[in-house]
Amino acid sequence: MYKKKCMVCGSSSTVKNGTRKGVLLYRCKDCGSQFRAGIRVSEEDLWRVYQQDKQTMEGLSRRYKTSVSTVKRMMRGIMREWEQPPLSGGGYVHLDTACWGRSFGVLAALDSETGKPLYMAFVRSETAKDCVDAVESIERRGYAVRGLVIDGKKSLFKSFSRYHVQMCQFHMKQIVRRYLTRNPKMLSAKELKELVGRLHTSLEGDFREEYDAWKQKWRDTINRRSLHKDGKTHYTHRRLRSAVNSIDFYLPYLFTCQREDCEGMPNTNNKIEGTFTALKKNLNNHSGLTTGNRKRFISGFFLALM
Repeated sequence: MYKKKCMVCGSSSTVKNGTRKGVLLYRCKDCGSQFRAGIRVSEEDLWRVYQQDKQTMEGLSRRYKTSVSTVKRMMRGIMREWEQPPLSGGGYVHLDTACWGRSFGVLAALDSETGKPLYMAFVRSETAKDCVDAVESIERRGYAVRGLVIDGKKSLFKSFSRYHVQMCQFHMKQIVRRYLTRNPKMLSAKELKELVGRLHTSLEGDFREEYDAWKQKWRDTINRRSLHKDGKTHYTHRRLRSAVNSIDFYLPYLFTCQREDCEGMPNTNNKIEGTFTALKKNLNNHSGLTTGNRKRFISGFFLALM
C-alpha cells in the first residue's frame, strides 16, 4: 500500500489526520509534522516557478495546494549560492553595476556573444577597484578579454587603459540629454542634441568633423560669460558646456567598435542593461525580502543564465 511521504522529513510513517477546508491532512509519526495533501514538487521546479514565473508565496500555496508556511519552509531549504565559474575562450565583456539604495548593489560581467555571466559579486557601490578585480578574476579563470563595454564611470577608462574600451553610445546620448533636456530652447543645444542623436549611425571621422564644425560655429555661445551678483563672471550656458565637456572626455572611446582590431565589438551595453531590467522586474514581485533572501534570489537568477 502506498504511503504518502512526509513533506518535512521524507518519512513514509504517515497517517491521515482529518481534513481542513475540504483538504485531507496527514501527520508524520516520526517528526510529528502535519501537512496537507498537496502536489509534490521538486526544489528545482519550486524555485523555477518562484523566480521565473513571478509567483508569490501565496501564489505557490494555491498552485501546489499546500499551506503558505509549508511553502516558506521548503523555500528556506533551497540553497542558491553564486561561485565564480571556470571559463574558457574569450571575447568582449559587458561590465556594469545595478544598485538598490545607497549600500547594496550587484556588479556583473557578461559575455557579449552569449550573454552568459562571467562574474557576479555583491558590492556596496560601483568602484573602480571592484571593476578591476572583476576583470582580473575573469582573466585568471581562463577567459581572454578582447575588450570592455562600459557605461561612463570616468575613473574606469584610466584603470582599463591597456584594454580596448567602448563607451556605451546609448549612455552618451543619455548624458547629453540630461544636460540639454528633452526639448532644449537654444538653437545651439538643439543642433548638438540632434548631432549626438545620430551617434549610433555615424562613422568616427564624420562625427568628429561635424562636432568640430559645431564647436567652431557656436564658440562664442559656449564661452560666453555673465557677471553675477557676487561680482564674479561665470559661464552663461553652464549646462551646454557640461555637455560639451562630457563629449570631449568620452570621444576617444565612442568609436572603439569601429576599429579594425575590434571587429564584432558592440557599441552599447544593452545586453547587460536588459539583464538587469529583467532582474529588477523579477525582484519587484517579491518586495520585502531580507538582504540574505535578496542575495539568494539574485544568485539564483544569474545561475539560471549559465
